[in-house]
Amino acid sequence: MRQFCKALLRLSVVALAAINLAACGIAGMNFGMARLSEKECMMRAMYFESNRSSAEGMLAVGTVVINRLNDPRYPKSICGVVGQKNQFAQGVLTRPMTDSGAVLASQVADQVLSGARHPGVQSAQHFHTAGLRFPYNNMFYVLEAGGNEFYEKRRVR
Repeated sequence: MRQFCKALLRLSVVALAAINLAACGIAGMNFGMARLSEKECMMRAMYFESNRSSAEGMLAVGTVVINRLNDPRYPKSICGVVGQKNQFAQGVLTRPMTDSGAVLASQVADQVLSGARHPGVQSAQHFHTAGLRFPYNNMFYVLEAGGNEFYEKRRVR
């Protein structure tokens, strides 16, 4: 009975992890949930990270996603970049998009996937909530948009 309880607990932990990772899937398996398209992952990053405040803010977030996608240190798919642990808002791939911001996110995602980039983002791969400042001397801020501050990490010389 004790082994059965341990096995059931392990199975529950695996099932919970699978639900949390279902949008990206694990080793090609998506545990019965629909796999998100690259556009849907882009939309979700822009929707949840820009506070749905403006097309400019969404375009800036989308540009960061593409900048990461083009860097060998990050996953090789938009969903992989957006789903990377501790990089974007918690639940970004699973929470519902419930207001008209989803329509704008869809439009801006189409633009980003067609090659549009926010020129102010430059090569930035990072951002955080506007108004916060951190004492690191390798953070070079390039833009504030959509309630976020975008920055490049550079070596200090």
